[in-house]
Amino acid sequence: MLSRCLALAPLPLILAACAPTDPAARADADAARTPAVKVLGAGQNCIDRSQVRATVVRTDQVIDFEMNGGKVYRSTLKNRCPGLGWDRAITYETSINQLCTQQIVYSLTNIGGIPQRGAGCSLGEFVPVEYVKTSKD
Repeated sequence: MLSRCLALAPLPLILAACAPTDPAARADADAARTPAVKVLGAGQNCIDRSQVRATVVRTDQVIDFEMNGGKVYRSTLKNRCPGLGWDRAITYETSINQLCTQQIVYSLTNIGGIPQRGAGCSLGEFVPVEYVKTSKD
């Protein structure tokens, strides 16, 4: 009976059951997916969208914006964004060529090959950072 129930449950729900629920275990899992950085300066309110080369979702709360020319800005959301760390993709709508603090981004979930918008969360400051090489790298 249990296997029949699992077969009918949506895959994200099944996989969410495997995610760490203990805060310490979640923090360890997040740390493993978030490379250490050196902060290079004060955070800023906006970045130029046209200069974003890649958006790397690290966790439910951390997104790195890798820019043309090698700069990296890390945005730490004020609150966890459900599903963001699992789906690791975002979408957003803006009428200007900037991404700014408080901009709402949505986790982007692929369900049966169809992208669907998930939870909406606001971006934090864009802090210029540099990835730090560790002995593991």
